[in-house]
Amino acid sequence: MALLSVLTPALVVVLCLVVGFMLVKSRETETTSTSSGKASKVASKVDRRPWVDQDLQDDTEITAREDEDGDWVDSIEEDDIPHVPYSPPRYSEETMLDRSKDFYTLLNQRRSVRFISPEPVPREVIDNVIRTAGTAPSGAHTEPWTFVVVSDPEMKHQIRQIVEEEEEVNYRQRMGDKWVNDLAKLRTNWIKQYLDVAPYLILIFKQTYGILPKGKKRTHYYNEISVSISCGILLAALQNVGLVTVTSTPLNCGPQLRLLLKRPVNEKLLMLLPVGYPAPDATVPSLKRKPLDDIMVHI
Repeated sequence: MALLSVLTPALVVVLCLVVGFMLVKSRETETTSTSSGKASKVASKVDRRPWVDQDLQDDTEITAREDEDGDWVDSIEEDDIPHVPYSPPRYSEETMLDRSKDFYTLLNQRRSVRFISPEPVPREVIDNVIRTAGTAPSGAHTEPWTFVVVSDPEMKHQIRQIVEEEEEVNYRQRMGDKWVNDLAKLRTNWIKQYLDVAPYLILIFKQTYGILPKGKKRTHYYNEISVSISCGILLAALQNVGLVTVTSTPLNCGPQLRLLLKRPVNEKLLMLLPVGYPAPDATVPSLKRKPLDDIMVHI
């Protein structure tokens, strides 16, 4: 009995520790299950968003981060940028109003055109519209864009084959009924004849980071936003010279097209534009744009 009275407190302590340990493990298991459940829900939501382009998951992409890789250039290594006076033209209010109306009228005529003429377009015109696109602002003036201009018929056909193969899968499997039904009224499908017919294809790649001459990498801030702004300016420049296009974002074609065009691993396809004159029998959907009150809030 004396021995039992001595061991009882020790047994109680051991029992308490065991029970406490079991409670902690139970809570950890619940937390893990909850987290896994949430992660599964998030993953399932992502899986149900076919418009999220998987092109960015290019297996050949270098995954090193700035803080893990010493090859990234330090901003202090770059020369200071001098500043110069800036005096753009200043117009009278009447001229400003006229110019704003004229520019709106020009761009309001822009339409997405899928019927493009094979008629040749002067190469210098294409050079100039891309120069214009290159005037876009970019994060820290990194200019993270590459415009690949394709006019070779065989290369255009290879691009068409890649795009149509993936687009058929998109329409039949990835996009879902809602998206396909929304596009049906626009009479679009996975057949992209204009990729063979248009005299030029312009493929716009975003540079996820820069590669400097000595092999160092440079951060490209807001690279997708910067390149998207550049694409908007490119569309305006094409409209200005009387050429047409249709903005194409070929889902899941990026890695194949990057390899076909021999682009480096830091570049990701953002947009593909077939460019040319409209075909004589071209048609477009009869659509209306939102009025100003629906797109602007003045505070």
